[in-house]
Amino acid sequence: MKICVAQTKPVKGDIEANIHSHEKLIEMAVSVGTDFITFPELSITGYEPELVKALATTQDDVRFDTFQMIADADHITIGIGVPTVADNGIRVSQMYFRPGEPREVYSKVFLHSSEEEYFIQGDRYISLRIGEASIAPAICYELSVVEHAKRAAKSGADIYAVSVVENNIEKAIKRLTNVATDYSMTVMMANVIGKTGVYECPGKSSIWSNTGRLVGQLDDSHEGILVFNTDTGDIIKSEIEN
Repeated sequence: MKICVAQTKPVKGDIEANIHSHEKLIEMAVSVGTDFITFPELSITGYEPELVKALATTQDDVRFDTFQMIADADHITIGIGVPTVADNGIRVSQMYFRPGEPREVYSKVFLHSSEEEYFIQGDRYISLRIGEASIAPAICYELSVVEHAKRAAKSGADIYAVSVVENNIEKAIKRLTNVATDYSMTVMMANVIGKTGVYECPGKSSIWSNTGRLVGQLDDSHEGILVFNTDTGDIIKSEIEN
């Protein structure tokens, strides 16, 4: 199985521009036979809490039909970051497009205190089944919540797919190395580059094997993809020149 993290530089509040950049990165992933690709937290809008009331949408948004069409045609599962509307507020979500299946949404269950003014918590966990693998999603702050990774492992997850907007990247890398080691899960982390919201993010999107070994990492200044073959251990790295 080939899994992929996408590293992006989101355009503030510009959903159409960000969809276009996602399409380019997905095309790169498809060209090397990727089965699963995940993007950073709120990758479709940028991390812009003050704008979420205007930007939040639903899983039926027709602007995202392009992702479903790619998923169906190329047999790839795609996870994008988007704020979603709930009955009593807005959630930080990853929206998943699977071949021939309805869209699936995971919303951040554990919020950082700074997010509580703008967002509400998700109310359920999900597991993505791709072939023989079970994938547990996580979003940013959740990587620091011990309970979250422990629950994923207990539920039988093979892969922990973390989407972040992270400026304290070394701390996140240390934590996720421990998660991979302690729970014998393959771990993938998709981060952004540049400024989004109040954060200046240094990229370094990474993948760890289920032994805790860092098998690949992108740099701190380019958009691109990092692909890991969980069967052979091979890595493919492709970056977009600025």
